[in-house]
Amino acid sequence: MPEDLKLYSHEHLMIQLETAEYKTGYYILQFYAKDGKPSKEQTDTVELFYLYPSGGTLRDSRFNLISYERRYDEWSGFDHPHKRT
Repeated sequence: MPEDLKLYSHEHLMIQLETAEYKTGYYILQFYAKDGKPSKEQTDTVELFYLYPSGGTLRDSRFNLISYERRYDEWSGFDHPHKRT
């Protein structure tokens, strides 16, 4: 059975980045959601999330800030696909 990339994890986020649409500074990702946040467990809801590597922020479907993670911040050395092209 193939891995379910909609389960939120660092590994799944990185895999999604390789094919995610990149628009004006952010990547569009899809994860299961619980209470508006990405879920590590399967739920009945899949939502869009937006990763902004210029600041290492993950935002929800309404662009509300969910989290900051230094490892996704290009100013801290994060090498994302769009930066490589």
